[in-house]
Amino acid sequence: MATTSKFFRRGALYAAVLAASLTVSACGFHLRGEGGHYTLPFPTMYVGLPESSPLAIDLKRNIRANGGTTVVSSAKDADGVIEVLSNPEKTKSKTILSLNSNGRVRQYLLTYNIVFRVLDKQGAELLGPTQLMLTRPIDFNETQLLAKEQEEALLYKDMQTDLVQQMMRRIAAVKTAGVSLPPPGPAAAGPQPSGQPSTLPPAVPIQ
Repeated sequence: MATTSKFFRRGALYAAVLAASLTVSACGFHLRGEGGHYTLPFPTMYVGLPESSPLAIDLKRNIRANGGTTVVSSAKDADGVIEVLSNPEKTKSKTILSLNSNGRVRQYLLTYNIVFRVLDKQGAELLGPTQLMLTRPIDFNETQLLAKEQEEALLYKDMQTDLVQQMMRRIAAVKTAGVSLPPPGPAAAGPQPSGQPSTLPPAVPIQ
């Protein structure tokens, strides 16, 4: 009887979790970094990262997905230029966070950060040097090295996705900071107001 009762309690718990998951999905909930949409103030953009960079691939995909902005392969052909001052692929780090009673590593801290700025076609700075920093703790177990390597790769991927979304928000905010650039298509007759460089402060590192 005790075994049967435990089985039914466990089944009820699974059913409750499934029901909650379905409810969350039904109300339009999305995981972080999914479904974000930002209106970018540039008809064309250039991303100053190597073509093979995973971050560049992810960032360009997000820019294209928003529609209205074309990613170009040359800075001189772009209305907006993302200039990367510190490439996260080269600066990401893994440091010891804590030790166990035997002096062995118990936790590492993964760090992923970027410093970038946004320029217009004339080279004027629209968004000053901005740092975004993300960290994730990861438990270490020397008997599960392969599993921990896979977990580390997933955490870096999660941080990359988060970083791209934060970059998109800040690039989209250039428009609200007083920059008024013409939309794609033929220019309207008559003089157009020139954009003024924004003075957005560098972002505070996010834990």
